[in-house]
Amino acid sequence: MRIVFIGPPGAGKGTQAERLVAAYGMAHLSTGDMLRAARDAQTEVGRKADAYMAKGELVPDEIIVAIIGERLQQPDCRGGYLLDGFPRTIAQAEALDRMLAEKNTPLDAVLELQVPEEELFRRLAGRGRADDTPEVIRQRLVAYRKQTEPLLEYYGKSGLLKSIDGLGSVDEIFQRAKTALDALPG
Repeated sequence: MRIVFIGPPGAGKGTQAERLVAAYGMAHLSTGDMLRAARDAQTEVGRKADAYMAKGELVPDEIIVAIIGERLQQPDCRGGYLLDGFPRTIAQAEALDRMLAEKNTPLDAVLELQVPEEELFRRLAGRGRADDTPEVIRQRLVAYRKQTEPLLEYYGKSGLLKSIDGLGSVDEIFQRAKTALDALPG
């Protein structure tokens, strides 16, 4: 199963990703982890990415797409994967689609974890992290909405989007996600 997992900061994506990866025996591909691994392995794209990361800048799409392309070649991805944190933009989604089409390995689903803004704000403020001030939280949520809303429409048109209610217990949310994935054809 090849899945893209989308959800705003504070939606519980990390927790659900861990459970889904374990339940379906697939690789968990976190963009942040992949960037750090490519940097640490000193691959060519890893060194390019590090030049941006060291300055606190966003890594350009073509480098991120190259790193993901490299990662998808690894043996653990043959049994499926869950992409977490990628794509973040339409351009990245289109690049991913092209790459997967070349390999004839299209996505099976795009899971969206939906949580109302007030609840996200409550969860993020409750974490007690120094950078979780109300202003920063608001900025992160606004940035997420700007970047992600177009992706929801993009994947909705292709019929891949499955929206999951992100309210309730960890188990309830997991069961909803599992029900959506188990209903996929094939």
